Amino acid sequence: MINPPFVSLVLPVRNEEKYIGSCLQALVSQDYPDEKFEILIADGQSKDRTREVIEKYKSVFPKIFLFDNPGLIVPTGLNILIRQAKGQFIIRVDGHTVIAPDYVRQCVLALTASGAENVGGRMTAIGSNYFGKAVAAATSVPFGIGNARFHYSEKEELVDTVYLGAWPIHVFKKIGLFDEELVRDQDDEFNYRLRSSGGRILLSPKINSIYTVRGSPLSLWKQYFQYGFWKIRVLQKHPKQMSLRQFVPLAFVLSLILSLVLTLVQPWGWVCMIAILGLYLLTNLAVSLAIAKKQGWHFLRLLPLAFAIIHLGYGLGFLVGLFKFWNRWKDKKGQVPLWLP
Repeated sequence: MINPPFVSLVLPVRNEEKYIGSCLQALVSQDYPDEKFEILIADGQSKDRTREVIEKYKSVFPKIFLFDNPGLIVPTGLNILIRQAKGQFIIRVDGHTVIAPDYVRQCVLALTASGAENVGGRMTAIGSNYFGKAVAAATSVPFGIGNARFHYSEKEELVDTVYLGAWPIHVFKKIGLFDEELVRDQDDEFNYRLRSSGGRILLSPKINSIYTVRGSPLSLWKQYFQYGFWKIRVLQKHPKQMSLRQFVPLAFVLSLILSLVLTLVQPWGWVCMIAILGLYLLTNLAVSLAIAKKQGWHFLRLLPLAFAIIHLGYGLGFLVGLFKFWNRWKDKKGQVPLWLP
């Protein structure tokens, strides 16, 4: 690449002690010219050794800059770093992620060759323990996460959203920064605004990274409950952003609740509940069997549990969000700061 552009890697983190070392090692080991990129990190007041690990890398690699994130959450951290960035392109990284050695170069090539306003690659999921490996398998098929293409697509295509993301700096000047109200789903909201402004989002199989999924049932439940919960605010702000797949977990949870209520007042209510649960369990088991056949029969014990946590967690979070934000359907503004140099 002749005269490559200067790039800013932005990394919002909080309590990433277990993963931040591998993440940073991948960042400083890029095949992109050293003098052509910087690494900006926003720490959301971590309570573990995250900051200590960052400081050790920072003392060796002067291209690493550390900032405080008093807002604690991802969008406030991203906005702090984007305002500080000197790069022509902004590339987001996650603390749970290890990017490939050519990740930065491939992002720059995809942005310059395609003219897209956001590019990203497939999120290759791995687990750090037995349950995590089952979760990684569950989140790599459409039954687990719907039609979010970046989880499993292997071809270059225009999509609604990508994992992480890489953008020309002018995108933020044009449409603003990330919505600081959204603890989760801020990337969905941002990408909708981007597409609405005429921007294109490109998924490229040449952009590769490895993401470590949640390793316990409780942490997985919290993650997907929050996804469902905050999706309501995205829906309220951008009704056209939603697709049918995002309502399926809610419909499943509501059907279970309604059939349970029916069992209290009608004898045939049990028929409805058994039919709903039976259909779901059969589908769940069939998909789990297909995955276990390819990846190992030892996964069969935990795959149905992982699928159930993802679907029920998201659906219940969505339902709770409907009640929590019932009076905010006219509140579409959000907390989207303007880009300021």
